[in-house]
Amino acid sequence: MNAPIGADARLALDLALTIRHDGHGGVADDLATAEGLTAWVRERPETGAHGFEADDTDLAAVRDVRAAVRALFARAVLPGEPSPADAARLMPVRDAVERLNTRAALTPTVPVLSWTEGADPAVCQEPAHGDAELTATLARAAIAFLASPDRQRLRACHAPRCVRYFLKDHPRQEWCKPSCGNRARVARHHERHKKTA
Repeated sequence: MNAPIGADARLALDLALTIRHDGHGGVADDLATAEGLTAWVRERPETGAHGFEADDTDLAAVRDVRAAVRALFARAVLPGEPSPADAARLMPVRDAVERLNTRAALTPTVPVLSWTEGADPAVCQEPAHGDAELTATLARAAIAFLASPDRQRLRACHAPRCVRYFLKDHPRQEWCKPSCGNRARVARHHERHKKTA
C-alpha cells in the first residue's frame, strides 16, 4: 500500500517522534535542550524557521505543542492504546485542543494560489507578514493532519520498549518499523517458552 505522507502529517509525526526509545530500555527526548531544538528545526526547512537559534522560551513553547500533539495522537488511536511514553501523563484533550488552537493563531496567514504549467491549481497558507512563528507552524501542521483522512492510519507502536506513533501503510502492519516487529516476535517467543518451562 505505502500511501504517501503529506507535509503536515510528516511534520506533526516528526514532532511527536522527538520522544523515542533510547536503545537502552529508556526514553530519549530529542528536545531536551535548546541546542536539540535548534538542530531539529534546522533539519526541517518546512518549518520556515531559517537561521533559527532556539532559547529556553522557544524550547518550552515547542515542548508544550508536542505535549498537546501527543495527547491528541493518543486520542486519535482509540480504541487502541496510546504510546507507552504517554499512557500515564497525557494532557486532557480539551487542554490539548485549546493549546494547539492558541498556538496556531499566533501568526496570521493568507491563502496563496500557485498554478504551474501542467498541474492543478494549489492553495497554501503563508504568513501575512513574513516568517511564521515556529509553534504556529507546528500547531497548524498538527491540526491539518488531525483533521485529514490520514489520521485514520495513525497507530501507536506496542513493540517492547517502543514509544513511537506511525502511519499504518499496510492492513497487516502492527509496528512502526521492521526492527520493532522482530523485537515483538522475540518477546512473544520468550514468553511462550517461559510458560512451557
